[in-house]
Amino acid sequence: MSVIYDVIARVYGTRSGHSHKMGTLLFVMVMFATCCAAPQDLSGKVFVFPKESNTDRVRLLTSQTKFSSVTTCLRFKTDLTRNYGLFSLSTSAQSNDFVLFKINSEDVIRMHARGEDTDFLSLSFAPNTWHSMCATWRSDNGLAQLWVDGKATIKRYIKAGPITGAPIITLGQKQGTHGGGFDAKQSFIGMITKVHLWDYVIPTAEIKRYMDDKHFISGNVFNWGALQYEITGQVLVDEESEVM
Repeated sequence: MSVIYDVIARVYGTRSGHSHKMGTLLFVMVMFATCCAAPQDLSGKVFVFPKESNTDRVRLLTSQTKFSSVTTCLRFKTDLTRNYGLFSLSTSAQSNDFVLFKINSEDVIRMHARGEDTDFLSLSFAPNTWHSMCATWRSDNGLAQLWVDGKATIKRYIKAGPITGAPIITLGQKQGTHGGGFDAKQSFIGMITKVHLWDYVIPTAEIKRYMDDKHFISGNVFNWGALQYEITGQVLVDEESEVM
């Protein structure tokens, strides 16, 4: 709170004109609330991405700057048959540091890690159906694996070495550059829920529990029950009961 009061004092002490000062103060307070919003419990909620766009997205906020491994899990529903981005982590050094991207085929997910990628084949994504997905990647040996609707893929090599640097992480858009370069034809349309991220590869038993919607160890980087995020554009937060 002392930070807010200091900002208010500066605004009133350096600006002339009451209406101008009030407008500036409102802007400052809104910006403070946006950048420092407390984590939100999104239990029973979903993000709705209702239209094609090169701007609409959710940014997930974290202060973490090194990932020696990654596990991310989420649930999604769409009717798209074209390609689209689900999860995108970029740093200033690499725009594709960790990405989950559905390419223009009904049965392939492309996973990026540290600028390299591999395709996981022979998957199944029926339209207008909820799908559960978990992705793992290890920096020590570069191996990655997907779990889709309770079934594990083979393990594939992408690239070894940790992800370092302050990340920008988005849902619903694939970053072409660090924090930008979005393509409307790669945007996600549909719903995403129950997003978790760990900075290690979680045990197979925990992935199975996530897939079965049972109690599991929540993400230590992103936790759907305590998520810090920002929405840009027309992305809505809806009740899970309204869309399940």
